[in-house]
Amino acid sequence: MKAVSIKESGGPEVLEWVEVEDPTPAAGEVVIDVVASALNRADVMQRWGLYPLQPGWSPYPGLEVSGRIGAIGEGVTGWQVGDEVCALLTGGGYAQKVAVPAGQLLTIPKGVGLVEAAGLPEVTATVWSNIVMAAGLKTGETILVHGGAGGVGTMAIQIAKALGARVVTTVGGPDKVARARELGADVAIDYRTEDFVEHGPYDVILDVIGGEYLERNVRSLAVDGRLVVIGLQKGLEGQLNLAEIVFKRASVHGTTLRTRSKEQKAAIVAEVQKNVWPMIENGTVKLVIDQTVPMADAAEGHRLMEAGGHIGKILLTND
Repeated sequence: MKAVSIKESGGPEVLEWVEVEDPTPAAGEVVIDVVASALNRADVMQRWGLYPLQPGWSPYPGLEVSGRIGAIGEGVTGWQVGDEVCALLTGGGYAQKVAVPAGQLLTIPKGVGLVEAAGLPEVTATVWSNIVMAAGLKTGETILVHGGAGGVGTMAIQIAKALGARVVTTVGGPDKVARARELGADVAIDYRTEDFVEHGPYDVILDVIGGEYLERNVRSLAVDGRLVVIGLQKGLEGQLNLAEIVFKRASVHGTTLRTRSKEQKAAIVAEVQKNVWPMIENGTVKLVIDQTVPMADAAEGHRLMEAGGHIGKILLTND
């Protein structure tokens, strides 16, 4: 088979479409014949050498795929060769085949195409595990979603709105402000011209920015507020006023999906299948796709992501 290999740390040009060994399913795994994958910020970090791989992880990028089951390992039940699925991965999605624990498989939601489904697992699992399972977002609360035009952001706006929350988001530029409002945001803030603190306080904040926003995030939390940091796009360090945490009874969560155990991922995937898939199937929540790029041209997809002009997901498709 072929896969996208990272020959060395660097820009998009280090991605190569090369022949590699076919995967075989271990016990409890299936092999998926990949129809499509999708870009995530972690893929870009991995390419730059900023996301060190752990033992057992695939060296190839790609945290989600859609396709058809091509082989089934020992002990797997409930799935058959030929089933159309999408899956949450630890890596290896930029390829023609990938092995994945069966607990990380999802059905294709009704009304969603097989290619489109490649963009669902990572964003839905990220959003649900953080705003619901970690932060406990409740109906009537206010959530601030940073980066509302990205894949996670566009999904977070919709899921939070479906849960009955008031949604505020930060985006860059008037076009993205308009799109965020179309997706259901009650308030869309252009971070280039406005300060999100002025629109608080917030019960929950979902943050992909990191250090640069830490002090303002905590300052704008409501009493009993919960800040969940899932990205570090703007720095690893920031100022933190502990008095803000103590007297507000606030909490700061730092989470990442990729490093969780397969058992933890299976539990999240089951929650997503149960709670988010119905929202997608009834049209309450929709995946936002910016564009589709051939898998062999993954470097172009990375250029598009780093340029920052996209709204929603960038997909990679196999022939």
